[in-house]
Amino acid sequence: MTHSCLRDAAPLPGRTVRRETPDGGRAAVTLYPVFPGIDIRYHDVHAGSCPMDPAAPGAMEISHCREGRMEYRLGDRYFYLAPGDLSVARQDVLPTAATFPTGHYHGVTVTVDPRRAPRCLSCFLEDVEVQPAALAEKFCAAGGYFAARSSRRVEHVFSELYHVPEDLRQGYLKVKVLELLLFLSTLEPAAQPVHGCTASQVTLAEQVRACLLAEPDQTVTLRELSHRFGVSEAQVKASFAGVYGMSPAAYVRSQRMWGAAELLRDTDRTVLDIAGQFGYDNASKFAKAFRDVVGVSPREYRAGEAYDSCAPQGERGTAC
Repeated sequence: MTHSCLRDAAPLPGRTVRRETPDGGRAAVTLYPVFPGIDIRYHDVHAGSCPMDPAAPGAMEISHCREGRMEYRLGDRYFYLAPGDLSVARQDVLPTAATFPTGHYHGVTVTVDPRRAPRCLSCFLEDVEVQPAALAEKFCAAGGYFAARSSRRVEHVFSELYHVPEDLRQGYLKVKVLELLLFLSTLEPAAQPVHGCTASQVTLAEQVRACLLAEPDQTVTLRELSHRFGVSEAQVKASFAGVYGMSPAAYVRSQRMWGAAELLRDTDRTVLDIAGQFGYDNASKFAKAFRDVVGVSPREYRAGEAYDSCAPQGERGTAC
């Protein structure tokens, strides 16, 4: 899904390319070739959508969401990758643009092109067999979509990809990709069916979102939304959570805090001044609300203690 949000420039190995997206947002991708036909890309997006690179026929994408949310549309169903989730899909059946419902996404994608990848990646290990072409056939033969929801096993496999020792990077990434593919070989797609959202549920969620953003300073209740759109409160709640991964009230709070984060990053306005813009006259309350969403305090965020990249630390801030 995330081939690359930067179709007009391919990053050099270990370098980060940053671009503005058509909707005025920002996206960055950091690429590391690992084996022939297999590479890792770290994606950092602050945008609602962005175009993707042309797909390689038959290539398999393995994506992990670290933060935010990403939407896949396959046929008449919509699927969502949430924090901690893993997905596998054939690259050439995915949409030509990636959609990020919360306007915020950090994650990693391992792309495997069976035509170019080594036939066997683990032939030197006894009792271990990892064949990229066989895995692509297993997960992508019918053009389907597979997802494994957040779990300790998924977290174990991916967590270390975000913290790669710089002096060991090349060999370390090879070991981690081998571990990931071995992990996938133990999964059975048919045993973990994925149920997406319908078009009507997505439409309702988007209408609710538009309503919330049109009145950002107003508190709109589920009951009011239910009456406005002629559906039950349960339908509003379920549809919105299915698309955005949170309640309408939590979504409003999240958008406000990420808006504050942009001002902290891009301006020299005081924290208290920014807090006031978002309805807080108490710096402590604003700091708590900000930390609950962003993960660090406003001052820590401004100081750069929260990296705006999920690429290994040695490459953060690098651009070409």
